[in-house]
Amino acid sequence: MATALITGGTSGIGADFARSLAARGYDIVLVARDAARLATMAAELPTAVEIISADLGNRDDVARVAARIEDAERPIDILVNNAGFGVHTSLLARDITPFDRAFEVMVRSVIVLGGAAARAMRARGSGRIVNISSTAGFITMGAYSAIKGFVTSYSEGLSNELRTTDVTVTAVCPGWVRTEFHERAGIRTTSIPNFLWVDSSWLVEKSLRDVFRGKVVSISSIRYRVLIWFARHAPKSGVRWVSAAISSGRSEEPDEAHSASASDKGKL
Repeated sequence: MATALITGGTSGIGADFARSLAARGYDIVLVARDAARLATMAAELPTAVEIISADLGNRDDVARVAARIEDAERPIDILVNNAGFGVHTSLLARDITPFDRAFEVMVRSVIVLGGAAARAMRARGSGRIVNISSTAGFITMGAYSAIKGFVTSYSEGLSNELRTTDVTVTAVCPGWVRTEFHERAGIRTTSIPNFLWVDSSWLVEKSLRDVFRGKVVSISSIRYRVLIWFARHAPKSGVRWVSAAISSGRSEEPDEAHSASASDKGKL
């Protein structure tokens, strides 16, 4: 029986990946911080579920999850690096604690777990690595954009290293997805047009189609593919202007450093 390991798999996009892959017959390994939510999510799924309570901001916990991924006796066929949180802190803030944690969870753990999966899958001859990035990585909205720009670039680089194998890497780049992500991050969403919102379960189904096709960068919605095409080809000054306008429209506390964490992904 094939097995998928999903970080941040108890709500939002991560939970929908768990539901969708379980419906396809995959056994599931759920990784998140909240043991109660892990148990609740596990009870919902129709296939065998293993739960790992881990904080991916803790390097010992990350090493423990990496060891599970590299366990040759219990192979992982699909890794979904989904855990993360919104970073809504000014780049001028004196306290960089939110950035430290963002680096640990959304950069370092992605590298460590992605590397563990790549080694194990390459040795076994097949596998799929899915890194949940964001369309925010194509624009310039502070630390979160920088982090997600890294995740997309990292995914492409890892794909290059695995190009002669049957191991694929996909960076999934959602836009605005209806989950609890934005509320937890203190992001005002009333200024976001309705046509830019997508449903989480729809996004996951479209993303998995790209994953199973071996697509390296997945932007599931046509509307976002068009917008990102312009972001890639427009003058950088224009991209910065639009990014600044979006950032000012989303902020609830523009004069304060603010962040919120969650073990799931919404977006942008």
